[in-house]
This record gives sequence, structure tokens and C-alpha cells, in this order.
Amino acid sequence: MKEYQSQSHVRYECKYHIVWCPKYRRKKLYGCLRQRFGEMMHDLCRQKGVELIEGHACPDHVHMCLNIPPKYSVSSIVGFLKGKSAIRLNKEFSKAKSTGKHFWIRGYFVSTVGLNEKVVREYIKHQE
Repeated sequence: MKEYQSQSHVRYECKYHIVWCPKYRRKKLYGCLRQRFGEMMHDLCRQKGVELIEGHACPDHVHMCLNIPPKYSVSSIVGFLKGKSAIRLNKEFSKAKSTGKHFWIRGYFVSTVGLNEKVVREYIKHQE
């Protein structure tokens, strides 16, 4: 039997495949910025109690497989991750003082991961 997550009044398995891109689909995620982005995602997911199952940062987009508790909506978690990471990346890697916090595009792709979790995880691993 599968091991499900639980909270006080619910047992759940809410896994999502999420993809988003930098503004104008520019190839910004490489080198030390890419490594730092991965550390940020682990930290931000831990803050909200979200399990980062699998993730891969390509130079021009990000794939993540997340287990999000039902007390949060997918849009609130994606907004939190994109917003906080944009602010942190801007603080750490921006040369100009006031470039704004516009690192990511406004939208994102999300799909539920059901019984084909293995397929999605392999897809994310073999992005390049």
C-alpha cells in the first residue's frame, strides 16, 4: 500500500508537475546562478512544507515535481516560489541597484501527477 502524507484531518497525495520560464525565455539559468537557484527552491519548499520530489533547471525553463499539501493552492505555492526566488536572485546576482524583480514570466504550466509519477520523474531528469 502507498504511504500517504497526512495532516490533522486529511490523508493526501497531491503531486504536481510545474514548469515556468524566465522573462522573454532568456537563457539565464546556468553556472552558479543555477546551483544557487536549486538551493533556494529546497529552502523555500521547506518553509511551506512542500516536498520537492524532483527538479531540473534548464537554461531557459524550470521543471519541478512537487507534493503540495491540500491546505495550499497550487497558484499560491507557485506565486510564492517565483516571487521569493526572483527577489533573492535579484539581490544576489544583479549588478544594477534598481533592475526590478521581473525575473520570471507571469504564467506557468501545471499538471497533476497521478499513477504515472515514474514517467514524469524520468522526463524531468532527462531534460537536457
